[in-house]
Amino acid sequence: MHNSTAMAALLAGALVGAGAFLLIIFIMGVDPLPAHTSHTEAGRKPLIRRDLRRILLAAGVALAVLVLTRWVVLAAAGGVLVLVWPLLFGGARQEREAAAKVEALAAWAESLRDTIAGAVGLEQAIPATVYAAAPAIREDLALLADRMRVRVPMGTALRQFADDLDDPTADLMVSALIMNSRLRGPGLRQLLGSLADTARAELDMRQRVSASRAGTRRSAQIVVIFSIVVMLALALFNRSFVEPYSSVQGQLVLLVVVGLFAVGLMWMRRLAGVVLPRRFLTVTNGGAA
Repeated sequence: MHNSTAMAALLAGALVGAGAFLLIIFIMGVDPLPAHTSHTEAGRKPLIRRDLRRILLAAGVALAVLVLTRWVVLAAAGGVLVLVWPLLFGGARQEREAAAKVEALAAWAESLRDTIAGAVGLEQAIPATVYAAAPAIREDLALLADRMRVRVPMGTALRQFADDLDDPTADLMVSALIMNSRLRGPGLRQLLGSLADTARAELDMRQRVSASRAGTRRSAQIVVIFSIVVMLALALFNRSFVEPYSSVQGQLVLLVVVGLFAVGLMWMRRLAGVVLPRRFLTVTNGGAA
């Protein structure tokens, strides 16, 4: 009887954890898998190892909390928190990568402008700027040059380039280049200069917003860590105070508390994040949308 009760408790904890994880993903609108990952075996292995380590760490944390507190809901919440920690508090690295990409696009627009000044066309200027481009966009730019080399139409290659970069600033630049490649009108140098200035202005805006919200992100982390420490300390050193949570009714109440805590975390995550405009230039099934 005792073994069956323990197994039912573990199963209930797993179900609660999975449900809480899916609820957080749904409300935040976050894709737990990266949109652009390498499809090669070498590119998949680091991702698999990282995800496996995170799952094992989450399982270890959940098991440790369950052994220390005997609270199934808190154990499941601890495991889910480990799984979604990068989604809640890991936006700084993505913001730095996006900023580096915008800065690289601005520098590439200036390089393209200077190359076109030598009386060469857009078809010749783009491949010539590949090796001088910043590392943030060099691989995608080299892929664009390869597509042009195998006679992919300019408009299609540029749209695929924008889809590879996956950034609204790249959409703005690429759409301007597509229009110029179709109309063949003058003023491309001035246009590229203006696009570079626009990209640098947007980069400055993103950096200021990110810096202003870094304190909110740090405060959210402090609140989470402090709350976890307090709950574990009470469960370990003052069991009489938290004894009501050991019953079934107490676990249901704790589930409500954890749910409210999760809603607060998601709200703080939205306050700390930088909301970018939607992309307007995408490629679907080989065509443009």
